[in-house]
Amino acid sequence: MKGAGQVRGISAALKISVLNRQHACQVCTPRLRRLAVWLAQQAELASYSTLDILLTDDAGSVTTNRAVFGRDYVTDVISLAYPALPTEPGAAGELVINVELAAREGARRAGGPDRELALYLAHGCDHLAGADDATPRQRATMRRRELGWLRAAANAGLLQGLLESTATAGA
Repeated sequence: MKGAGQVRGISAALKISVLNRQHACQVCTPRLRRLAVWLAQQAELASYSTLDILLTDDAGSVTTNRAVFGRDYVTDVISLAYPALPTEPGAAGELVINVELAAREGARRAGGPDRELALYLAHGCDHLAGADDATPRQRATMRRRELGWLRAAANAGLLQGLLESTATAGA
């Protein structure tokens, strides 16, 4: 995939690819990839050899949600894990992230759209690491961990400039 990056120290080399299939916002893919590398380290995604990040909009989110889970509604992130093939060194992970929803929700939440997009990425990585949010207690545990990651990422300067609405781009 175009734009692959490698991360040392997680597995032999985690390859992270970002594919932008939405037009609602301009995404700074190098910054998003840098954050993904950092979050993959926090989530300890040691069993993964690849992580593909598909950026989508509301319509793409609904289509994927319907195809994967049979649910006909917009969602923030869908995490998919594929077991390692006999010829491959590790499992493959895929995150389908709704950038349009991140921009909309982030506009009304503290931290703004960049933080909201980062939260979706963190949540997806948490799921790939094996965390589940089926119960209120599990959801709360995941959210505490993800917010901790985001605080540390913000302190490291990793949350700024991830996306910009096309309505304000160039303004």
